[in-house]
Amino acid sequence: MNEFQHSETTRNEQPIAIVTGANAGLGFETTKALAAKDFRVIMACRDLEKAKKARKHILNCHGNAKLEIRELDLSSLKSVRSFASEFKSENEKLDLLINNAGVMMPPYHRTEDGFELQLGVNYLGHFLLTGLLKEELTTSKSSRIVTLSSIAHKNAEIDFNDLQSENSYSKFKAYGQSKLACLIFSLELERRLKANSLSHVSSLAAHPGVSSTELMRHLPGWLMLMAKPMEPFISHSAEKGAQPTLKAALDKELAGGCYIGPDGFREMKGEPAEAEIARQAENKETAAKLWAVSEDLTGIKFLS
Repeated sequence: MNEFQHSETTRNEQPIAIVTGANAGLGFETTKALAAKDFRVIMACRDLEKAKKARKHILNCHGNAKLEIRELDLSSLKSVRSFASEFKSENEKLDLLINNAGVMMPPYHRTEDGFELQLGVNYLGHFLLTGLLKEELTTSKSSRIVTLSSIAHKNAEIDFNDLQSENSYSKFKAYGQSKLACLIFSLELERRLKANSLSHVSSLAAHPGVSSTELMRHLPGWLMLMAKPMEPFISHSAEKGAQPTLKAALDKELAGGCYIGPDGFREMKGEPAEAEIARQAENKETAAKLWAVSEDLTGIKFLS
């Protein structure tokens, strides 16, 4: 049995996965791969029309795939709560949560809850979602939470004095902060799960390297133009970019607290392997402070 292979299951034993942002890019490729491995996948998407098209495409490849579309807008805490409530009313357990959806370097915008968009969507929405689904994750005999970070976390810091970029906004800085927050959260979540004797639940993180997806749409035109000739050498497809996520989700030899990314030059592309974690992501004082701030902002307390 290889690392991505799943054992045969009966319908009642079929594992359940939630993938946020499942309609495009990394989320689509992750969903397609999980569907092929006998998961029942909840496609948690903001754009339902795109989700329907994605679902149809996957079914054309895997006719027996079990795919369900549910609306989830991570820029709205109300939407996150509604999604979680609907899932909980229909399911007693959750085996795999992939915190994948995100935005990258858009113009300054606030969510309906007043959060800087990248922090709100990439991190705070997923923090709330994970907390709301804790009971279902712990009911599973063995579950995993995989949160997507980025190589951009290496040059980032958490600016607690201007967390929402109200004083000044740099799309690059805010993106890096949001992805650093995701990695800090994943590592701190693992520590808290084990401290609460929930060893059957594991938290891991992954990053895709440099992958050509819709996330790139907000990058400056001059940067895209300059990068185009180098693209074959510094980036890979969304299918390849999803491999670290899938390894983190399915490789039973990996322990909680692992961070998976491409193994090539500067982790931009390559085969999935353990990735470098920047020093600031492992600071436990920062992690505790970020957790407390996140609880206050989202209105949920869990594993405290």
